[in-house]
Amino acid sequence: MSTPKFRPMTFGVTRVALREGAPGTRYLRAELPLQDYPERMTDRLQHWAQVAPERSFMARREKLADGSSGDWQHLSYATAWSTARRIAQGLIDRGLSVDRPVLILSENDLEHALLALGCMLAGVPFVPTSPPYSLVSQDFDKLRHVIQTVTPSLVFAADGERYAKAILAAVPADVEIVLGAGQIDGRASTRFAELASTPDTAAVDTAMRATGPDTIVKFLFTSGSTKMPKAVINTQRMWCANQQQMAQSMPVLAESPPVLVDWLPWNHTFGGNHNFGMVLFHGGTLYIDDGKPTPALMAQTLRNLREIAPTVYFNVPTGFEAIAHAMKQDPALRSKLLSRVKMFFYAGAALAQPVWDSLYESQEQEVGERIVMCTGLGMTESGPFAIFVTNPNVKAGDLGVPTCGMELKLVDVDGKTEVRYKGPNITPGYWRAPKETAESLDEEGFFCSGDAVKWIDENNIHLGLKFDGRIAEDFKLATGTFVSVGPLRAKLIAAGAPYVQDVVLTGINLKEVGALVFPTPAVRALAGLDPQVPLRQALDSAPVAEHFQKMLDQLAATATGSAGRIARLHLMHEPPSLDKGEVTDKGSINQRAVLQHRDVLVTALHSDAVQPIFKPRSY
Repeated sequence: MSTPKFRPMTFGVTRVALREGAPGTRYLRAELPLQDYPERMTDRLQHWAQVAPERSFMARREKLADGSSGDWQHLSYATAWSTARRIAQGLIDRGLSVDRPVLILSENDLEHALLALGCMLAGVPFVPTSPPYSLVSQDFDKLRHVIQTVTPSLVFAADGERYAKAILAAVPADVEIVLGAGQIDGRASTRFAELASTPDTAAVDTAMRATGPDTIVKFLFTSGSTKMPKAVINTQRMWCANQQQMAQSMPVLAESPPVLVDWLPWNHTFGGNHNFGMVLFHGGTLYIDDGKPTPALMAQTLRNLREIAPTVYFNVPTGFEAIAHAMKQDPALRSKLLSRVKMFFYAGAALAQPVWDSLYESQEQEVGERIVMCTGLGMTESGPFAIFVTNPNVKAGDLGVPTCGMELKLVDVDGKTEVRYKGPNITPGYWRAPKETAESLDEEGFFCSGDAVKWIDENNIHLGLKFDGRIAEDFKLATGTFVSVGPLRAKLIAAGAPYVQDVVLTGINLKEVGALVFPTPAVRALAGLDPQVPLRQALDSAPVAEHFQKMLDQLAATATGSAGRIARLHLMHEPPSLDKGEVTDKGSINQRAVLQHRDVLVTALHSDAVQPIFKPRSY
């Protein structure tokens, strides 16, 4: 078999050093040292405003009166710099501080970006918050928790009407409300345009000079599991060091100013630190994609990708699945998206191998070569970039090696190996939560990730690590056998593609492994039904039942032992709940929260008291 041809891409870290510690402990680091990096991200904004003032920093499609989107509106580096200075002056005039920061409720847009930059210049932390906390939640408990944790003095929302209910329910009356548009009946507000037109003075320069590596630039909240989200402190050192680490692990970023077409939300570290920061650090351009990998919004993403050719492209697995399907039938999409992209990158969940294979097939058909699909491992607390692959021959589950300047501690825990982090990109802790901060660190000051890893090849440590699930998600059957949730879950998702969105495994202290399967909307087509019919109708159809029965039989035929065999499976009619913490707004499932809130269903699954239930016919 011939070796696949990849579009050329250099990998910056390909060799590592391993040292032994106490029994059951090893330490892994990159041989390549971390180079110098700026003291603050605003230095990069000022640099690009001087070096490339007319270059587009960001762009977003204009919102038309009928709700559709029009042409791209561009924000240059020069305009971003001057507007951020005026916003910074407005924040300084109001006396905002680390104890009274800025809370941002709404989605990615140009005003959101400018307000964030203004905060950075003024030395005032900003808190980008999950929009579903305001728009989807019915009780606003998580929004209230965020407000109680950070005590903001100013709250921004792009649209008064959309966010009115949440603001009236959760934001204290003495907190200033700034709106991009609209109004809130019964609540005074300031126009964003008014804040952004504050005449700036030398006080802005003084404030910027007063910031440095230890300055808190933002608080990013974790998605939360069975507890409320925690506010992760993000300092200038964390963000700047992490961008330099990314540049050394991914030299492609420095070859030319990166161009991104990106929907990933800025309240998450992937979109808000990794991608936003990448563009700012390297003087690139970010086209804000108002689409999302959902049936209702994916068409917007595809429209944007037919028009704008990214140089690097980031998404979550569900997004790449939709793109892989669309590329098979859309030559305009293939032509534009593949014209100059040097790297694909996914994170957030496992990418099913059939999706990977479909992407490669379209790439080879269109351009005669494959685009490297990169991935790694990281988390909000690591900036997020921590581990990255070393070569183009990546397989599902591969993670790679630590980035420069960061050390991994590999610790044997209950038959698995937990990865722990230490380096300049690691958070100093959780805001106003000393107990949680102390619990997150081990005796040597390494951050405990809870992620399990193992070697890609024990005979070649330079290939690095692969994912082995979450320590906290793994469980024992009644027989005492450990179930490794991550790999088994990924295997089931891959086998069920494209009809399985996510899976929660059951069976803690029971005799068998079960599975709660959250299906994708594609099951309606499998059932031969209209896309608008209720999901339950599709799940109860004969074609869907036949498909999942066959899938389960095939999995059972290759399973070895009870811990690797799905003995019973139920198709979920209701999606995971955001309010209950079962899913993040980025779509990541929370296994523990689903099991906690659906314990009655789990009991019914393992007692044959729920329908539909599938069991392997050979079991």
